[in-house]
Amino acid sequence: MSIKSLNPYLMFDGTAEKAIKFYESALGAKSEGPPMRFGDIPGDNPAPENKDRIIHATLRIGGGVIMISDTMPGMPAPKGSNTEVCLHFEDAAEMSKVFDALAAGGKVTMPLQDTFWGARFGTLTDAFGIQWMFNCQKENCQGQQT
Repeated sequence: MSIKSLNPYLMFDGTAEKAIKFYESALGAKSEGPPMRFGDIPGDNPAPENKDRIIHATLRIGGGVIMISDTMPGMPAPKGSNTEVCLHFEDAAEMSKVFDALAAGGKVTMPLQDTFWGARFGTLTDAFGIQWMFNCQKENCQGQQT
């Protein structure tokens, strides 16, 4: 198979820049270069209120990558879906810290807890409507509660 990698692409309706800053703070995400904006499109002349919308940004989170964009003006991004971003941890205390940071302004749907499948696990929807899963497998999880 020739697939090189797989990563989620998160869509926002004018709040991508705010989300990037939030993920940098809550997740320790690192931007890979400056975000491209609608005003950067050669030959395009977006309305002044749309020129700073993000057309593409890449964030590195641990060993993974997420990409982020605002939708085209007038095309709202639906919130909630059947997709969640799963974060895998090796340290239960760090997972709790990140869980709490992402939960700020959002909604916890399953608090972090020990599970029957041998992991510490929880889920939440952040303030931007993105659904996240947190997982720390017992055999690899430092500080795992029993």
